[in-house]
Amino acid sequence: MAKQSKNQRTNRGQNTEEKNMVKVIKPVTSKTGRSYAFREKIVHKDKVQEYLNN
Repeated sequence: MAKQSKNQRTNRGQNTEEKNMVKVIKPVTSKTGRSYAFREKIVHKDKVQEYLNN
């Protein structure tokens, strides 16, 4: 067997679900309409448009 470094990642194929998630930052106006607040959420990449439309 070949030597492996203790810092080498060996489970790269196991975290494929994490690559399907994205962070979405949505600006939301306040009730007075003078300023913005930002909401952050992590959603699946297929549901980004659904989140932005709501």
